[in-house]
Amino acid sequence: QVQLVESGGGLVQPGGSLRLSCLASGSIFWINAMGWYRQTPGKQRELVAAITGGGSINYADSAKGRFTISRDKNTVYLQMDSLKPEDTAVYYCNAEITTSALRRSDYWGQGTQVTVSS
Repeated sequence: QVQLVESGGGLVQPGGSLRLSCLASGSIFWINAMGWYRQTPGKQRELVAAITGGGSINYADSAKGRFTISRDKNTVYLQMDSLKPEDTAVYYCNAEITTSALRRSDYWGQGTQVTVSS
C-alpha cells in the first residue's frame, strides 16, 4: 500500500510565497514520476508541474518562472513564488509508483488548499 501525504497549503497575500511538500510512503519499489495538480470548483484538475525519476521537469505555462518543483528521495516539493489570486485552488500531489509487487499505478494525495487573497 502506498500513501501520499501533503502539507504546506494555506492563506497568503498576492505576491507572497508558499512551499508545498508531499511524502510518498509504503511498499515502494520505484517512483517513476511525481507532480502537482490543482483544481478549482467546476473545473478539471490541471497539471502544475511534474518531475520524472530521471529528473526531467515539466511546468504548466501558468507556473513557468514562478513555481519550482524539486524532489528529494520520496518527497516532492513545490515552491510557489509571486502568487496570484488565480493560483487559488486545491493542490494535489500525484505519483506514478512501481510497488514492491512490481505493479505500476497512479496515486493521489488528499489535497491541500492554497488561497491567495488580500
